[in-house]
Parts: sequence; C-alpha cells; structure tokens
Amino acid sequence: MIIAVGCDHGGYEFKPVIIEELRRLGHTAVDCGAVRLDPEDDYPDIASEVAATIQRGEAVRGIIVCGSGVGASVAANKLRGVRAAVCHDTYSAHQGVEHDDMNVLCLGARVIGGDLARELVRAFVGAVFSGEEKYRRRLAKVTALEISNGHGARNGRR
Repeated sequence: MIIAVGCDHGGYEFKPVIIEELRRLGHTAVDCGAVRLDPEDDYPDIASEVAATIQRGEAVRGIIVCGSGVGASVAANKLRGVRAAVCHDTYSAHQGVEHDDMNVLCLGARVIGGDLARELVRAFVGAVFSGEEKYRRRLAKVTALEISNGHGARNGRR
C-alpha cells in the first residue's frame, strides 16, 4: 500500500520512525514533509499536502503527525474525501478503518511515544474496511454532508 506521511515541527522526530515502520511492513511511504525542522511551519500546510496526495490517487492512506494530532485531524478533514481521526490507541486505529473507512491517521508526538506510534501504524495499515451495509449507509450520509456543504463528490470506492 502507498501511504502519504507528513509532519509539522511538533511531529518531526516521529516521521522517520513511521516511515521506517511502514517500509518494514512492506508499504511505500510518500514523504509529504516537513523536509527540515522549522518551528514556524504550520500543520494545515502538511495536512493539506497529505490529503491532496490521497485525492490525486498517489496514495491510498495517510499518516500525519503534529504535537497533539488534533490540528492535523481538523485540517485534513476539510478536504473532500478525507476521513481523518486522532488515534492514540490501537482499537481506534483499526476500528476507524474497519467501520468508518478512515483513510488518514493523525498522531500526537507530544502524547505518545515511538513504540506506541509503531503499534498504531501497524493497526492502521493492517485494517480493512468491512463493507457491511450499516457502515456503507453511514458513509453515504457522510458523503451527503460533504456535498451539501460544498465539498463536491467524494472520490474513493463508493
């Protein structure tokens, strides 16, 4: 699987850990920045790059790391077709994919450590959307919200 990975200054130290874990698992990581530690960078810039990489079909999923994960999640969810969530436990990291077709995992480098980050990456990339009718119905409602609020038609499987 091709996975876009990005971070701001708050998550800069975690990006190599995440990319290494993805590669160890046999996935391809697309590095969306930051390319250097810059205390003045802004998480919306990185979140939009990860999301745009998914929108263009250059990656199937994404992982964004900022200080708390919250800002990255808020920003990424502004882009059509992105379903991003902060997950600091393995249940949410896999269940978000299985039930909600989450395609962007957001992590807080100031909240979790490297070992947990690796576990979360494994849970996220190892999960598959179940496709059950109730989950498809709920996703259709999410898509309707996107469309009714000017985000246009969602790309993806449905």
